[in-house]
Parts: sequence; C-alpha cells; structure tokens
Amino acid sequence: MSEPYAFEQQVAIAAVRRACTLTTAVFNKLVAGETLVKGDKSPVTVADFAAQAVINTLLGHAFPDDPIVGEEDAADLRTNNTLRTRVVELAGDVLAAPPRAAAGEQAAWGLGTAPGEAALLAALDRGQHGGGRAGRMWTLDPIDGTKGFLRGGQYAVCLALLVDARVQVGVIGCPNLPASAGGTGALFVAVRGHGACELPLEPAGGSAEASVPLRMPRLAITGDLAFLESVEKAHAALDTNARVAARLGVRVPPVRMDSQAKYAALARGDSGGGVYLRLPVGSGYQEKIWDHAPGSLLVEEAGGVITDSRGSPLDFGLGRTLGENFGVVAAHKDIHGQVIEAVQAVLAEGEGTQYVLESRTTILCHVTDTLVLHKGDDGVQEKKLHKM
Repeated sequence: MSEPYAFEQQVAIAAVRRACTLTTAVFNKLVAGETLVKGDKSPVTVADFAAQAVINTLLGHAFPDDPIVGEEDAADLRTNNTLRTRVVELAGDVLAAPPRAAAGEQAAWGLGTAPGEAALLAALDRGQHGGGRAGRMWTLDPIDGTKGFLRGGQYAVCLALLVDARVQVGVIGCPNLPASAGGTGALFVAVRGHGACELPLEPAGGSAEASVPLRMPRLAITGDLAFLESVEKAHAALDTNARVAARLGVRVPPVRMDSQAKYAALARGDSGGGVYLRLPVGSGYQEKIWDHAPGSLLVEEAGGVITDSRGSPLDFGLGRTLGENFGVVAAHKDIHGQVIEAVQAVLAEGEGTQYVLESRTTILCHVTDTLVLHKGDDGVQEKKLHKM
C-alpha cells in the first residue's frame, strides 16, 4: 500500500526546494551583493513574490483544483514595472531549470521552461483563498521571517496541505539552519501518521536521498530546559515567556530565532530539546494559519504536542487566521501539560507583575553556526555552536 499523500509530498518538496534556491540567490545578489539603504526591504519583497510565484506554479500544474491560502497577490506587481520585471526574471530562471530526476521532479509540474509574465501573475493571484473548514487547500508563507532573511539569519519557506481543516503534509525549507549531516541548509518534512524527517536542502545525485528521522527527545522540566522564542518583541510577549521560564525553574537563556525554523529546531531536539512558546503581545492579535500549519505537524509527528496557551488544539478551519486560539505552546508530550499549567498561572497573575531575571541572557542565531550572547552592559561574547 502506498503512503498517503505521497504525490503531494513529492511536489511540495520540489516546490520548497526551488523556492529556497531562489531566496538564496536573491540574498546573495540583492542583499549581500548590493549596498542597501537602512530600512530597505525591497530584496525581501522581490524574494517573497518570486518564491510564491514558483511554488504556486508547481501547485497549479500538479493540483489545478486546489486553492492556496497565501499572503501575496499580483496587484502590486501590476503597478510597479521594476518590481514586476525582477520577480518575473527570477521566478522564470528557477522554473526554467530542467527537472532533477534524482529529486523526483517532473516537467509536467511546469519545470524546464520559463513561463511568461501573464502566467506568473496568474499563479500569484491563486494565493488569495479565504480558507475554511472543508476540502483541500494549501497554506504558503514564501518567506517566513523577513527580518531574519534581511540580516542573514533564520528564515523559512513554509508549505502545508490541509484537508478538512487538518494538516496532512508539511514542508519547511530552512536555508540558513545547520544541517544534521553538516553544512548549512535543511529541509523538514512531515506526513500525518507517517512521521517527520530531515532531508538535504539540495537533492543528492544518487538514487535515494539521505533521510534523517526526527524524534523529539524525552524530557523532564529542569533548569537547563531550552526555550525557543521569537527574536522580535513585537511578535511575542518575551517578558511573559521569561516569567513562565522562572516559574518552571529554567535558568538557561532562551534561544531566539525568526520564523518556523523554531519548529524544525524543536522537532530535531536542538539544544537537547525544549519548548516553543509564542504568547501574543495583545489580546486582539490573531495568528495566521500559514505561520503554523507545517510546523505544527512537524512537532506532532516528531512526538510533541502543540496547542494554544489554554491547552486548546490549533483550529485551522476558521479562515485565514487561527481565530480565537490565544498563543502557541509546543513541547514534548511528556512535559507539555506542565508547561501549559505554568503559562496559565503566569497569565492569571496579570500584566502588572514584573520579574527581573538577571541570570537569563539572550541567544540570537545567525546565518553561521555562531551564537552571540548579549549580556547587557558586559558586552558581547561569542561561542561556536555546531547545532543550535
């Protein structure tokens, strides 16, 4: 009996790999190779549009009836000639590359020829589906972690298949994450009921790819439990995270990185395993489904549990957002309940309680395997890390 969603998995892997090739080329040419004015986000805009055009093209050829829930459409490109020209050129070059037989790619997916401008704009426009409870649909975030992308840090290309509001396939490409086999760049894949694995970001030349199964290490709540959290304070209530860590007796500094690369690091057990905590900074914020769909399945298939801060399952059937889900908490199934109890206790204490945690420092992951430890007025200390 064939594995369920095997074809969807094959296409999704090819699409994310091609998109990662594009985003890496954009970074090398437009970020590292050109002088940027401070605050200039044009390279990530180019990469965002072009990567989505590539992925939507493959999905459109392989699954023409499947809608896509994504961030972008082609409206801005139609009124900006310079941006449109760059996006069409970059996406066209990546799609024109011949199908790679070793990776199972097929010309029928729109590979091997450069589509015209009209076809690429039409592909982009397919990403505006409203989501919902019934049927098949794909969620796409072509560059999750735009600030990480611009500074050469962590970002991810994220794609998931939902069927009746349940994530069935998840693929996350992390071009700047250290790979288990060495080097930089890894691909993470999960299929519901069939586990999760890590693959090389670039397909190998042989007949079979080296797949590394992912299983989160079994943990107990100890002082050296690693907390994974966002870099940007605007994305998560980092002070509340610190209070949760203090309540659990955690003494080590949190690992901060952008994007769904955090889910990959958690599923792989980087830093010995830990907890991903994302508590919203305001009561009105609603998480987008494309920011969590593939990562949630990766964690579940690696042996973890993911819920909101109340312990409720994430609901991917409410449209383009997670609706009333408040925050995200992911951890190994052995400790998830304890983490939820600590989160709820801290939230019940109210926002007025302040904690000063002088023993906690902040770890910031960059493009290399170097970790930078910021110690307030004490300056900066660097340490080498082979895995996060």
